[in-house]
Amino acid sequence: MVLHPPNHEHYDDQMVKMEVNLDDTPGEWLGYVMDLLFEAGANDVFYTPIYMKKNRPAVLLQLLCSQKNSSRMKEILFKETTTLGVRYYPLTVHRLERMFKKVTTEWGTVTVKEGIFEGQVVQSAPEYEECKKIAQQYNIPLKQVYAQIWKAMG
Repeated sequence: MVLHPPNHEHYDDQMVKMEVNLDDTPGEWLGYVMDLLFEAGANDVFYTPIYMKKNRPAVLLQLLCSQKNSSRMKEILFKETTTLGVRYYPLTVHRLERMFKKVTTEWGTVTVKEGIFEGQVVQSAPEYEECKKIAQQYNIPLKQVYAQIWKAMG
């Protein structure tokens, strides 16, 4: 196992949470909008089913981004959805310090991200895209790849 230096870039971040209610945006547009928001620098994008006036089913689109990216996010929301308004709130996000290590498996090495709180590892997760690639390359279940990595981590 090779440890990489800590990544301090995401310790305490001043961010913006933006949200819109969408009751008339076609569902097939939502994935497209999510992709655009991530490509433009959103840190997270998520949807929640809601009910609006007249009991209409709708979607609450929420995203987190840096202050510097908020104008671009607003532009995407107005141009690519049917919303007439965007709500946004400043917030502080406290993120765990992160370290990356390489774990050796029978299929090669896989990166594992660790979350550090007060000097102690409290979260650990293999990188999904690397695990997916192994599962596809070797035609094995993804859960088998994860199990092997967790076993190798001890």
